[in-house]
Amino acid sequence: MIHDLLLFAHVIGAAVLLGTGAGIAFFMFSSQRSQNPALIAHVAGIVVVADWLFTATAAVAQPITGYFLAQAAGWPLTSGWLAWALLLYVFVGVFWLPVIWIQKQLRDLAQTAAAQGAPLPPRFHRLYRIWFACGFPAFAAVLAILWLMITKPTF
Repeated sequence: MIHDLLLFAHVIGAAVLLGTGAGIAFFMFSSQRSQNPALIAHVAGIVVVADWLFTATAAVAQPITGYFLAQAAGWPLTSGWLAWALLLYVFVGVFWLPVIWIQKQLRDLAQTAAAQGAPLPPRFHRLYRIWFACGFPAFAAVLAILWLMITKPTF
């Protein structure tokens, strides 16, 4: 029963990471295309909350549930598909941590522009490009981790 609950929590966490990552990217991309500072500020505000509420929670739960599942199965954390999944998880974190800060900056810059009735400043566009670029390798790594978890290939 404990194993089933851990597995359920682990799968839900993986779905949350994938889903919030895709959803956040879609909504930020869509709002940014409008170039409407008020809309972008609103969406970015929701994105910041969603990232902390959902992504951060799942990001903490994944290694905990994964550790206990690996221990129960007798899988060493430092070998095979599991080691690759853990390395990719760290890789995702390297891209996600700056993204959290960037999202807050994007929100704040858009709020200021909206309050002043001004266009988005050049700094917004520079940060957005970095935010956008960080998403591709991180999302690809999340997909690779899911593939490893499902297929458990031997190396």
